[in-house]
Amino acid sequence: MPRLPKQNYYDIERIIEFDFVRATEAAALNSLRWLGRGDKEKADEAACDAMRGMFDLMNICGEVVIGEGIKDNAPGIFKGEQLGTWIPGSPQFDIAIDPIDGTTNISKGAPNSISCIAAASPEEGVKVALRDVPSFYMMKLSYGPRVIHYMQKRGDTLNIDSPIPETLAIVARAVEKRVQDVVVMMLDRPRHREIVEGIRNAGASLRMIGDGDIAAAMAPSLPESDIDLYMGMGGSPEAVLAAAGIKCLGGEMQCKMWPRDEKERKQLIDEGHEKDLDRVFVADDLAKGENMVFCATGISDSALLRGVKSKGTTAITHSILMRAKSKTVRFIRAAHNLQTKTIRLRSDNREHTI
Repeated sequence: MPRLPKQNYYDIERIIEFDFVRATEAAALNSLRWLGRGDKEKADEAACDAMRGMFDLMNICGEVVIGEGIKDNAPGIFKGEQLGTWIPGSPQFDIAIDPIDGTTNISKGAPNSISCIAAASPEEGVKVALRDVPSFYMMKLSYGPRVIHYMQKRGDTLNIDSPIPETLAIVARAVEKRVQDVVVMMLDRPRHREIVEGIRNAGASLRMIGDGDIAAAMAPSLPESDIDLYMGMGGSPEAVLAAAGIKCLGGEMQCKMWPRDEKERKQLIDEGHEKDLDRVFVADDLAKGENMVFCATGISDSALLRGVKSKGTTAITHSILMRAKSKTVRFIRAAHNLQTKTIRLRSDNREHTI
């Protein structure tokens, strides 16, 4: 079979970007029946099946460079998996993916679950667009464009290692609030006890979430968001996905690898990562370059997006679609007629009604 010529189109990601949204929409819609059912693995399995099914219709050569499912051996789309038709000549994409960020939340019927994808097409000078961080967790600090503009103007500098009162004071001045009015979002975890005490002692306000820190880390960068700062330790794959979205929104994120114990620290050192243990990664280190798309669809309500709303024979989805190059941010509200809408599933390669 003769090889087809490679498609050379500048900004190829803008041609395919809405198909990525269709993939997150399909994952959100197919997992909806598991909302509040107490089975996060079934929800994740349904989302993965629908997402793979949509990718089977996309003429791309997609490779998953950052997958999910690593933490708990749940059904997942994993690193190294090929997505798309892989027809010769189709555009290449490196893909970071989380069919459901917030599986525990969806099983409980709780807020803060989304389906999201970051995809990067080849770019001159960029060898690794989406960094596969070897540690299980990263320490994270994310903030929005107002903080960046303030620091550029005044010369103040935020640092992930700075004392909490110092960080909160800079953010307060940047967003023109008193420190006691600054709102910090964080995962509700025992490992955050000291940070929580530091924030409360400084007088700032906390918004604790149970799960789903991709949306939470992006929240300070959203226009009209009431979240000023995100802090805490969370999953490394989620940090990379959040970094891609934050870049598109014009915000910033600082991260450091956070070994859970001495065993993991030793393993990272043995694997040659000792120099990176103290390194502060910014958003462009985790999601490098400009040929990048980020999209997400809400499953249950979050700081980023409203969840799926069913009204009779109609399901309403709310998605966000962004490109790093143009900084265009699209909020997409879609009405799906459940009498005619079908979703293609990978499990049997057929279209299914919802």
